[in-house]
Amino acid sequence: MNKLDYVFDRTGTSSVKWDFSKVKFGQEHLLPMWVADMDFQAPKPVIDAIQNRAEHGIFGYSSPTIQTRRIVTDWVEKEYHWNIPTSSIVFTSGIVNAISMAIQALTNKQDQIMIQTPVYYPFFEMIERNERQVIENPLQLVDNRYEINFDDLENKFKENNIKMFLLCHPQNPSGRAWSKDELNQVGELCVKYDVTIVSDEIHCDLMLYNKKHIPFASLNNDIADRTITCLAPSKTFNIAGLQSSAIIIENSVMRKKFEDTLKRHGLFTLNTFAITALEAAYQHGRPWLDELKEYLQSNIEFVKTELEKSLPSIKVMIPDASYLLWIDCREILSNESQLKELLLQKGKVALEMSGQYRGEPGFVRMNIGCPKELVKEGVQRLIFALS
Repeated sequence: MNKLDYVFDRTGTSSVKWDFSKVKFGQEHLLPMWVADMDFQAPKPVIDAIQNRAEHGIFGYSSPTIQTRRIVTDWVEKEYHWNIPTSSIVFTSGIVNAISMAIQALTNKQDQIMIQTPVYYPFFEMIERNERQVIENPLQLVDNRYEINFDDLENKFKENNIKMFLLCHPQNPSGRAWSKDELNQVGELCVKYDVTIVSDEIHCDLMLYNKKHIPFASLNNDIADRTITCLAPSKTFNIAGLQSSAIIIENSVMRKKFEDTLKRHGLFTLNTFAITALEAAYQHGRPWLDELKEYLQSNIEFVKTELEKSLPSIKVMIPDASYLLWIDCREILSNESQLKELLLQKGKVALEMSGQYRGEPGFVRMNIGCPKELVKEGVQRLIFALS
C-alpha cells in the first residue's frame, strides 16, 4: 500500500479543515475538500527532526540562523537556478501576514493596489482591511485556461495611480503558472509605471507534469529591485500549521521598511518547531515531494476522467501546479447560492465557491491533496449533487 493512500483521522486535532467545517458551512457530515491543506503526513525527515527537537525539552526563544538562511538559498538555487543573498531573506510566520506587512510598509491609506481575479481571497481582504483600494485586472478564460488581459492591465496602470501589484504565481485558485514571456510583460509594465510587486509563490514547489517555475524576481535586476517574493515550505510539505515563511526582498530600502513594519507589530522571529521543520523539509524532503507530485497528477487525472464520464458538461481546469482543481459547473448551474446548496445539502461535500475569489459564478475549487479513497468519495458526492 502506498503510504499516501493511508487515510488518517484528523478529527480532534484542531484541524480547520476537519474540525471547523460545520462552523464554516453550517452542516454536519460533510466531506471537507475546501481549505488548502493536504491529508498526508509530512515527510518523515520533518517528523523526525521535530521529535528530536521536542526530546531536547528546552523551548526558549529561538531565531533562524545563518544556516537556516543558507538552506533557503540552496533550495531556490537548486530548484530554480535563482541566486539570492542570504541577507535578502526575512522570515515571517505566514505569507498572508507578510502581504499585509508589505502593504503597510510600502503604500499609504487609499493607495490603489492591483489584483487579478479570480484570486486567493486574502489578497483583496488585506488591501481593504488596510484601507487601500482594490483595482482588478480580471483574467480571461480562453480554452479553459486563464490568460492575462495585457491591454486592460496597461490601461488600468495608465488610468489609475497604482502603487502595488499583488501577483499570484502559480495562480490560486486555477493553478496556472505564468510563462516567462507573460512575466516579462508584467514586469516591464510595473517598471514603466513604477509599481511595486508582491509575488506570492507559495505553490511554486508543486509544479506538475515536469513544468518549471520561474521566480518573478529572477527575470532581471530592475524587476528584482521592486519585488517582494513570498515563499514557504508550508503547502509543499503540508506543514502550514507550523507557520514558517521566507520573504525575499533584494532591495535593501524596501527590506528595511518591511522589517520596521514587522517590528512595529511586535513580530520578530519564528518559533522553534517552525525553524526545525523548514530546515528539515528543504534539506531532506525532495524524495517525498517527487512521490507526492506523481500522486497528485494521478488524482487530477482520476477526477477529470470521472467527471467527463458522468457530467461531460463540467470542465476541469488542469493546473500547472498544486493540488487545487478549479471546476467550471456553469453549464449545469451558474447560480452560486443554488450550486452551494446542492453541494452541501445533497452531495454533503464542502468545496469553495468562485464568489469567494471574486470570480464568475459557477466555478468551484476542490482540494484533491488527499488519499485516493477520499478523492473517489468526493467525486461521487459531486456527481450525485449535480446529477
